[in-house]
Amino acid sequence: MMDKMRDREYCHSILREFTKNDSLLKHAYAVEACVKAYAEKFNEDVQYWSNVALLHDFDYEMYPSAEEHPYKGFELLQERGFDENFRKAILSHADYTNEPRDTLLKKVLFACDELAGFITAVTYVRPNRKIEEVEIKSVKKKLKDKAFARAVSREDIRKGAEELGVELDEHIEFCINAMKKEKDLLGL
Repeated sequence: MMDKMRDREYCHSILREFTKNDSLLKHAYAVEACVKAYAEKFNEDVQYWSNVALLHDFDYEMYPSAEEHPYKGFELLQERGFDENFRKAILSHADYTNEPRDTLLKKVLFACDELAGFITAVTYVRPNRKIEEVEIKSVKKKLKDKAFARAVSREDIRKGAEELGVELDEHIEFCINAMKKEKDLLGL
């Protein structure tokens, strides 16, 4: 039997069990695409990293408060036998958990979370709503517009790239390209 933490079908079934909202599903896929691309770049465990990203917000729809998310997901995954590293990586994507981002996976997940959502929002305002139309400069221009996608933390995007040790432009371009590879799954 395949290790459940590396089994995308199994992890996807958990995501679908808890998440019905199409936008939240697409966010999970977008973050997964970015994290997977970084796992490939850094020669890390692609399946493991991808599934951490896929499940990082799986509990959010049912438990959206800061008191519950992502703590409830941490407990639910523990009950299903997911290891501590997997669960702590998910905890670390929310600053308020105070889980240290002391591994490359934790840094990558945090760096990709808000940015993937922001790139999706930028795509939706392009004339043809296609990710091929999204460029670094259009993302950076929208980052300056405080009214655009106001729920997205610009500070987390900046801090994520910084903690990862990459220039923001390079990180934006990397994530756009990762999402382009999965544009059909993302509906972009």
